[in-house]
Amino acid sequence: MKHLILIPLVILLLTGCNEEVPLSSTSPEDWSKRRAKTLPEGGREGETYLSVYSEIYSYTAHRKFNLTATVSMRNMNTSDTIYVRSASYFDTGGEAVRAYFDHPIFIRPMETVEIVIDDTDLAGGTGGNFIFEWRSDSTVNAPLFEAVMISTSGQQGLSFVTQGVALK
Repeated sequence: MKHLILIPLVILLLTGCNEEVPLSSTSPEDWSKRRAKTLPEGGREGETYLSVYSEIYSYTAHRKFNLTATVSMRNMNTSDTIYVRSASYFDTGGEAVRAYFDHPIFIRPMETVEIVIDDTDLAGGTGGNFIFEWRSDSTVNAPLFEAVMISTSGQQGLSFVTQGVALK
């Protein structure tokens, strides 16, 4: 009788464990599913700058605190689609780190699309930057680009937000 209880318990324990997935720069999005077939002619276009912090200084210039960043690309229009041509990530020194997609993507009306930079990805450093190029097919509200940086350690939590600045 003991074995009948012990065997299902062992099976439950073994199947209940999840394999850890290594952290890296990821995005909840599959960019190929967001590929825009064509870009609108005319309309409105722009370029937006966004600061993003992979790490910040803590106590002194010799101690840093790692952060997870969620970069949100928000379409603030109720009936028009926005097209983002590029999302380029640069480090503190201004060197290109990565481009998140190699084709234009669409963001539906009132939709938010995110890029997540894990706390173990320190490529951007203390002064990471994004440049977004976007376009729309009419004179609409510009998209909103924001980043939320967060970290927790023990009972200490830290979070803050940055907003994009229109370059053109």
